[in-house]
Amino acid sequence: MAQVKELATYIRSKNAGPFWATVEIFCDNDESYNTIKGSPNITREKVANLYHADVAKVKVFYVDSIRVIKFSFPRPLPSGHKYENDMHTGQQYIRLAETEV
Repeated sequence: MAQVKELATYIRSKNAGPFWATVEIFCDNDESYNTIKGSPNITREKVANLYHADVAKVKVFYVDSIRVIKFSFPRPLPSGHKYENDMHTGQQYIRLAETEV
């Protein structure tokens, strides 16, 4: 099985405000996009589990016209909190990138 990072062109994570994080998967062809989009491992439930988020609060957006999949979820700690370790959420994409499709 392939990992997301092997099919996607680009994957990034970032803040979506101080209380939310976003992970985005960009694909450059329909085959890769549809494979990732249809994978039973790339769902709201799986993302909630990967990022220890409440599944009811995980939002998923499929932007078919530009082949992007976006997941947004509450951060466990607000950006800048004294105990949080990734202020800009820039390293959080790795968990999803290494998930098998």
